[in-house]
Amino acid sequence: MSFTSIIVPCYNEEATIGLLLETIARQTVPTNRLEVIIADGLSNDRTRQRITEFQQACPGLTIRLIDNPARTIPAALNKAIQAARGDYIIRLDAHSMPYPDYVERCMAVLETGQAANAGGVWEIKPGDGGPNRPGVMARGIAAAAAHPFGVGDALYRYTDKARAVDTVPFGAFRRDLVDKIGGFDETLLTNEDYEFNIRVRKAGGVVWLDPSIRSVYFARSSLGALLRQYWRYGFWKARMLLRYPHTLRWRQALPPLFVMSLLLLGLAAIFFAWARLLLSVESGMYLLVLLTAGCQVAIKKHDLGLIFFTPMAIAVMHITWGAGLLWSLFLSFWQRKNLPTTVS
Repeated sequence: MSFTSIIVPCYNEEATIGLLLETIARQTVPTNRLEVIIADGLSNDRTRQRITEFQQACPGLTIRLIDNPARTIPAALNKAIQAARGDYIIRLDAHSMPYPDYVERCMAVLETGQAANAGGVWEIKPGDGGPNRPGVMARGIAAAAAHPFGVGDALYRYTDKARAVDTVPFGAFRRDLVDKIGGFDETLLTNEDYEFNIRVRKAGGVVWLDPSIRSVYFARSSLGALLRQYWRYGFWKARMLLRYPHTLRWRQALPPLFVMSLLLLGLAAIFFAWARLLLSVESGMYLLVLLTAGCQVAIKKHDLGLIFFTPMAIAVMHITWGAGLLWSLFLSFWQRKNLPTTVS
């Protein structure tokens, strides 16, 4: 039987790291065929204490804690892969809880040879769970993060059909794939998994999404945290698109175009009546679609508060992602324009 290394980038995750380790210990694959490598960015909360406590409570599961002084996700992943002993690598997140058969199902897909990298579907839960019901804002963010209007064609958030895709969350692959295409790009602080999967596909491999591979993912619990997350996503997505412009998808183009239209029409509206009219129409249509999405979610989940808080979260996701991407492009072009020229 093959040996599997589960790699986890981590920084200040005391609230959820124990939940992750508990679900790994309950996998249907024997624990003596697993190891967990946590690359920690020198956490200054109780994350390391939680890990040590779990090691003592569950000695049958091998858990190795290594330092990641760079405190970036791709650096953590590369360090964990270097330390891994497994024939297979499964990347997980400290905000996640894999289903009990997660590892088994990943291995089943990989052993058929149909995929170079395999992943599954996120079941998104509110980020401030615990003994009490999560707050309405956290519930709204979780609903937004799983709604097609919020995430476009990011199928790993809601699909029920197995298929080849551009990317998967986390991912499971053979160790020799890294020897073939290289590790994660440490110059991309976000979108490192998407860039990795571009190289998988360029090398002739298939990235496979199987909805029977499932994990719970805890969304951000506040609008501030969501804003920072999606600004970062948009900013680093732009840097990746500058390298691989052919990977741009329609869902990725819409938020920056929407933000740009709001900015341009807002400026023009100061001087022109037609711009004020267009801005009103565009804003009104967007708000109507947002409220429709909120009503659908509220009815489906029997949660009246989602009528307002889900649209609020979706708007934050769209606008901050689009603004982050535009700002990143602006900075890139500005830096290139102002690079010193050399005279030979």
